[in-house]
Amino acid sequence: MDNTTRIFRIEGVNSGEIITKAARIIQQGGTVAFPTETVYGLGADALNPEAVRKIFKAKGRPLDNPLIVHIADIEQLEVIASDVPGIAHALMDAFWPGPLTMIFKRKDIVPDVTTCGLDTVAVRMPDNPIALGLIREAGTPIAAPSANISGRPSPTTAEHVISDLAGRIDAVIDGGAVRVGVESTVLDMTPDIPVLLRPGGVSIDQIREYVGDVVIGYTDRAAGAGEVVRSPGLKYTHYSPETRLVLVMGNSSAVVDKISELAREYGDRNIRVGLLVTDETAGTDEMAGYVSKGGVFLLGSRYDASAIASNLFAGLRYLDMEDVDVIIADGSMGIAGIGAAVLNRLKKAADELIEVH
Repeated sequence: MDNTTRIFRIEGVNSGEIITKAARIIQQGGTVAFPTETVYGLGADALNPEAVRKIFKAKGRPLDNPLIVHIADIEQLEVIASDVPGIAHALMDAFWPGPLTMIFKRKDIVPDVTTCGLDTVAVRMPDNPIALGLIREAGTPIAAPSANISGRPSPTTAEHVISDLAGRIDAVIDGGAVRVGVESTVLDMTPDIPVLLRPGGVSIDQIREYVGDVVIGYTDRAAGAGEVVRSPGLKYTHYSPETRLVLVMGNSSAVVDKISELAREYGDRNIRVGLLVTDETAGTDEMAGYVSKGGVFLLGSRYDASAIASNLFAGLRYLDMEDVDVIIADGSMGIAGIGAAVLNRLKKAADELIEVH
């Protein structure tokens, strides 16, 4: 790499030409950031160990944090995975392409660096025509974690990728803002009962409709340094803005009262406050004075978890660029559907968690 990152902007009729150029970079062992429906991914040939190492280097990602391999068809799954159970095919029929990653036993063709030495491989089929076109044109499965500096909020636009990785990677495909906004659900299919390792765009209730029992195999804390993890997102700091983040969780009225109290206390100490809040919280009388001062990012309605998910990482990045000393985040949304993934990301990003009732 010559420390110059090429920017490919999709503008309707040029998409095929851009995908061909980007695929050639993948085939030559380079790195390309591209949009999926969840977040932007940083891709390289999953079967080329030297190419995959470039992902870890560009992100500053620890070498014991496994990657997700993206495929464009079931034939590619058969190349890299073995012992795929029947219930996995039911999930594929229901949710692929889509924000569901499944973990299977890997075949020897997958290099150790891609799986961090595990005997399993995490696989998904993204629901984005640019991503699928890139994988097909490259002719290989593509390993792709989120296209950000490790630990930072995940990128949901090409501008986020460029801010973090310009000069570190070969190219970025700018396909506009992503749709879902948080990473995929990760489900380990190797035990007799599937284990949910990360909440995401497919909820546990949706999964249970097809597989019955599911074990919850994640917590909202990061795994310790010596712990072996089978999924990304379980180890080390994740999703964190550079600015200190305080998350307030609980019932809506108590959350509003606490955020107002904290904002007042910080203001009395000349600590500049940014607010990451739902529309309902921002619209209360208690918050009116703080909202009018700026430094506020509205997530959307607390009753629309999908809207909050799509805005979450953009909000964290926006407030990071504001002249504030602390961000107070509103955790008054519910945990139904993708709401569980939103709160999981906020808890992992937070420097301080305050629960109120």
